[in-house]
Formats: sequence, structure tokens, C-alpha cells
Amino acid sequence: MRARSGNCASGPPLSPRLLAKPRSSGLDSFFSRLSGLLAGSAEKLRALKGWRRRLAAFLAGLAGALAMAPVYALPLLAVSLSVFVILIDGAKAHARPRASAFAAGWFWGFGYFLAGVYWMAFSFFVQADQFAWMAPFAMTGMPAFLALFTGVAALVSVPFEKTGWARIALFAAIFAMVEYLRGHILTGLPWNLAGQALAGSAAGSQTAAWYGAYGLSLVAIFLAMAPAAGLGPRDKPHALSGLVVMLAGTAVLYAVGAARLALPDPEGDARNIVRIVQPNIPQREKIDWDYWAKNFERQMEHSRGAVPPDAQLYVIWPENGAPLLEEAATALQAIGDDFPENSVLIAGAVRRARGAEGAERWYNSIAVVEETPRGRAVTAHYDKHHLVPVGEYLPFFEFFKSIGLAALTPYQDRGFYAGAGPKTIEAGGTRFSPMICYEAIFPHASYPAGERPGWLVVVTNDAWYGDTSGPRQHLDMARLRSIETGLPMARSANTGISALIDGKGRMLARLALYQAGKIEAPLPPALPPPLYDRFGDWVFFVMLLGFLAPALAAKPSARK
Repeated sequence: MRARSGNCASGPPLSPRLLAKPRSSGLDSFFSRLSGLLAGSAEKLRALKGWRRRLAAFLAGLAGALAMAPVYALPLLAVSLSVFVILIDGAKAHARPRASAFAAGWFWGFGYFLAGVYWMAFSFFVQADQFAWMAPFAMTGMPAFLALFTGVAALVSVPFEKTGWARIALFAAIFAMVEYLRGHILTGLPWNLAGQALAGSAAGSQTAAWYGAYGLSLVAIFLAMAPAAGLGPRDKPHALSGLVVMLAGTAVLYAVGAARLALPDPEGDARNIVRIVQPNIPQREKIDWDYWAKNFERQMEHSRGAVPPDAQLYVIWPENGAPLLEEAATALQAIGDDFPENSVLIAGAVRRARGAEGAERWYNSIAVVEETPRGRAVTAHYDKHHLVPVGEYLPFFEFFKSIGLAALTPYQDRGFYAGAGPKTIEAGGTRFSPMICYEAIFPHASYPAGERPGWLVVVTNDAWYGDTSGPRQHLDMARLRSIETGLPMARSANTGISALIDGKGRMLARLALYQAGKIEAPLPPALPPPLYDRFGDWVFFVMLLGFLAPALAAKPSARK
């Protein structure tokens, strides 16, 4: 018997509506569109050529700088470094891939450093009649030089043919290595390392206790480049997986930091009190010898005040707070009359001495003033050993003198002489290590090897740079030094930002820019030496090997 047509199913025919593909949810549709948008944007970036490519790199660098103080727009660091990776990918398709990559890296770095260190030019307006004409050259010249490092990072990354996460790990390691070189070549300038974006909070920067500022940068660079993991020219787009890794990794970083902050701290000695003075002296007056007495009294005004009889007081004045204090008998007498009996003054100073050849030498210094049987006297000093090129000494003095720029440096022709190196000083029953201004930006250089102190003292004068991002970025780097060493820090800045920081990088107290006043509080306890304090940058180098391992088997590109 023949079956009748249309009667092979046991039930009624299915509706065409039921046979259609099920609709995706609105959330699936959103993620699908987002993935497509990222993949399409990456393709357009890779295809850019000429001035459009250079402009994209420059704008990406500008955006990356906004992740630093005072904006802390962390998502922009991810946008910036992901664009950096994609532009390197695009260079591989060009006729001269190395030159194309270097150009993209240089323009990225020029934008990044132009927005990041523009404030350096402000110092030339303090004595505008002499040096204002140099400001545009400083504002563009320094970023142009520093951009060579990011250009090299891009250039070195080109020959490797890796995809996915191996590609991101490789690029992050190369970028971090170049940051390390930037922190050491030609005296070094590790300003605005990528990891510094996380120093806006103690929680974000806690892991620097294990691997230091360079290790923190390596982690930050990897997470910021993660969104580009699935956007390579030969990768199947998985852009959202990169975003997920970036968000999850950042959450873990902050969670670990919060957990470390929650751990109990050792008990401190409340009898040790610090009084951090911020006199807020305008820079034009600070460098004018006619204001010496007035400036001295401004600092004395915030230094006076009794403390409990069993307390040990440490009064801290900013950089160049009392030039030639050792020679000023009247000033030392005034300190003896007005300071409590159990007190130590740690003052930024300038001192002069005779060299072996008999010539007079000037030093940017810190003077320690204590009570002695013959009254108040300077019992110890520290001379700044890591001087600022051009600002404090002229590396090519005869050349600068020949073109009439010898006056760029203070105190005679050649400027300051460098001290012997880091130092630990004992005063008032505690041991501290001093740093002056610029010295606090260098990791693993806070104190001499084997002479760990109980606390750190930083004196600085950021008045040269006005109300810019410079003083705020400088403070973030000081916070990292406390986290790396596990040591509390008393930071006195002439116009701000002064702060008392504990061994975990928490700001226990601070004075805002252009606020005259003082911070007075018990000295926080020192923590046991963290991993970084014991092993230094070796931890960073081991991390680098781990990131580079996926690239060791990579074959260089055939194109040269």
C-alpha cells in the first residue's frame, strides 16, 4: 500500500516560524557587534599609511599619557598600547617594515612624552627674561629624544612572527626592556613608566613590593596590550577574550593589593614624631639671596611647637630650605632657641667645600642639625649624587659656555658636584636614608646596600614646574619607593606635594600644592624587607624570561 503524501509525520506540520533559527539574545548581539567593531577598527589601523598612520600613533601616545597623574584614565592606557601593537602588525606588510615600525613607535612615544613631561618647560619661565626662549625647545626636544626608545621597541618587535597571546607577551617584554634601558642610559630617566599609572592608589601598586617599578610596568603593559591579542592580521578575531583577560587581570591585581593592605602592620614607636614643613615659597624668591632671612623665618614659623617630654621630634625642611646653613651661626642659634630639646632638623641645604685642588665646590645637600655640647650644629650631611643634567650641572660645559648658556646651572660655572652615593644617617636614635628631589624616581637606589634604615626622607622643590602634572607624578614615584623598600617616607616639598607615607605606600597625610603648613604625626613602622628590597631587579629579569619564552621558538620574518 502506498503511503499518502504529506502523512509521514506523526503530528501536524511545523510552523515556518518554529523552523527558523532561534534569535540570539540582545546581549549576544551586543558582544557580536562589539567584536566586529574591534576587528574592523584593527583592520583599518593596520591599513593606515603615510601621515594618517603617524597621526594615529601620535594620538594613541597622547591618550596613554592621560593614564598617569593627575587624570588616571587607566582605560586609555589599554587603548594606547593596543593601538601600538596593531600599528606594529601593520608595519610588517609595508615595503620597509622596520622603518615603518620605528616611525610608528617614535610618533607614539613623541605623543606620550609630550603630554607626560611637558611641564619641564615651565622651569624656563621662572627666570623668563633669560631662559623663556628655550621653553619650546625643551618642551619638544625631550619628548623627541625619549621617543627614540619607543621607536626602538617597535623596531625590535617587527621580525618576530607570533600570533595570539605569544605575540602580546613578546611585545610587552620588549617594551618593558626598553623602559628599563630608558631608566639607565645617560644617567636614566624612568619617568612615567607604564606601571606608574597604577600608583594612583596604594592597592593598585602593592605588587611592586615583589617585583619593583619595572616589574609592575611589565604587568601593566601586558594587561594594556591584551585587547589586541585576538586582533592580529592572521588571528581569528577573539577581541573580547582579550578584554576579559585585561579586566580580570586588573581585578586580581587590585584584589591582591587590597589583601596585602589588610594584613596587620608591626607596631611603631609613637614617641618618634615627624614634623614635615611646607613653606610654599615662590621660586623667584627661593633662588634670590636677598630673601634668605625671610624664607628661613617662613620655615621656622611651621617648625615651632612643643612635643611630649619623652618624644623625639624630626623637623624636615624642603630642598634648598637653608643654603649654607652650616655657615650661618645666627640661624643655628635661632634653631637652638626655638626647637624642642629632643629634636633634629633635617634640612635641604646647599653647602660648599674645597676640593683636593683647592677650588671651591658646591653641593646640593641635606644638613642634619642636632644639639651638641656647644649648641646646635650640623652633625651630618648628605650630598646629592644623582644630579639633573643641565639643571644642576652641564655635561658638556665648554660647549655650553661657548654659546653663552653657562648660566643654566646654579653656583659658579659648572654647577653642583655629585656626592659619593646613597647614605644612611643615624640621628636622634633612628637611622634614615635621605634622597633629594630627582633621586626618588630611581628604583632600588633608596639606600646603600647592606645599610637598611628605619625610614626614608625625601626633600624636593617642585616649584619650578607650577601647578602641572609634574609634582603629582613625582609624588607617585615616591610612593613606589616606599612600597619597594617597605619603609615609611617623610617627604617635604617647598610648594607641595608634601606627604607622610607608610611602608605600604598609603598616604597617611599630605599637603596640597601651594598650601603652606606642616604635617605632624608619629613615624610609621618599617616593614620586613619585601622581595624586591632583597633581590632588586633580578625578579624583573626572571619575569622577562617568562614572557619571552613563547618567542624563543619564533622564526624571524623573511622580510627585511
